[in-house]
Amino acid sequence: MGTEGATAVPSEGRQVRRLRLDGESGVVPLARDFTRQALYAWGWLPAATADQRAAAEDVLLVVSELVTNACLHAEGPDALFLSCDNKVIRIEVSDRGTGQPAPRTPHRAGRPGGHGMFIVQRLCLDWGVVRTPGVSGKTVWAELGAPA
Repeated sequence: MGTEGATAVPSEGRQVRRLRLDGESGVVPLARDFTRQALYAWGWLPAATADQRAAAEDVLLVVSELVTNACLHAEGPDALFLSCDNKVIRIEVSDRGTGQPAPRTPHRAGRPGGHGMFIVQRLCLDWGVVRTPGVSGKTVWAELGAPA
């Protein structure tokens, strides 16, 4: 995996990493591998307990869902931004799309597709969308609690 577009950014009390995805192929596995490396660097992996392993798997699943949504609904992701302190990991995926992600209502567990934002909503402490006035696109963010 090339890391030309990856950066580690020091921040007070927070560990931050950014990966440029614009124009890359295989962005979902690329984003998962990048996130897995960050989880190892930040001590979430290797997991010592089942709860820690589940927390790391939840982070990887949310990254997959947000990047996949950008691929399916927003012409692909521009960047993945991860930040972590002792309590919360924040995932941000930016894209050029104009749509508004939302869990499909009503959620139908037995139907294929449409589960991404429902999964994000269920696994995360919070999530949302940030738009910058005058700039096309958006950033979809989600936050998960750090394992005990």
